[in-house]
Amino acid sequence: MTSSSAARSSIDPAEVERFSRIAAEWWDPRGKFAPLHKFNPVRLAFIRDQALYRFQRDGSLRRPFEGLRLLDIGCGGGLLSEPMRRLGFEVTAVDASERNIGTASAHAAEQGLDIDYRCSTAEALLEAGEPPFDVILNMEVIEHVADPGEYLRSCARLLKPGGLMIVATLNRTAKAFALAVVGAEYVLRWLPAGTHDWRKFLKPEELTGFLAGEPVTIDGPFGVAYSPITGRWSQSADTDVNYMMTVVRDAA
Repeated sequence: MTSSSAARSSIDPAEVERFSRIAAEWWDPRGKFAPLHKFNPVRLAFIRDQALYRFQRDGSLRRPFEGLRLLDIGCGGGLLSEPMRRLGFEVTAVDASERNIGTASAHAAEQGLDIDYRCSTAEALLEAGEPPFDVILNMEVIEHVADPGEYLRSCARLLKPGGLMIVATLNRTAKAFALAVVGAEYVLRWLPAGTHDWRKFLKPEELTGFLAGEPVTIDGPFGVAYSPITGRWSQSADTDVNYMMTVVRDAA
């Protein structure tokens, strides 16, 4: 990374180090990322449905997204990158942690998947003149960066005209503090203590505000909720804790 791109980076070194320490556990469904494995099906369904609608693809095909470029930003161990590649996307996946990228690259190689993994940032890709993407996945990342506004604008500028970005994050509400921080980290021990800083959670209107002036159309929020009875996540009208939003870059 050049010094100029580093200066513009929204990396929070403490957050990178926190996830680097447990990078070897990304693909262990019973390890520290077990909640994310349970969360993955609802995320994947939402991404697939939104992309099928936006790009008018045939959902009956095994690989409906052939020919489309996808960026998985803050990819971690590749829990979304791999299924996206299997759906036909040409996947570029970046993360600020070299250990995360090492884990993701090794696992993809074991699966025979050709994914372009890079230790980089959205700002660095933009500054380097990376060709724009059809789809950008921005999932559970923005609450971990130092400058969420700069980060989100950089991501949006990496979209092609007509391209789709999906943002998933946590709402800054009392309910989110009780469930996602106290409950998940300290009572149920689903996540390592300190995984989230409630002060960095973002309200939907804040996300919208970050992109004011950008040539984009924003929709949502779309809620996601966990049922302790079924042990599953599903889409919901409740946006008080987890939610997703879509961002489409206006056609040229």
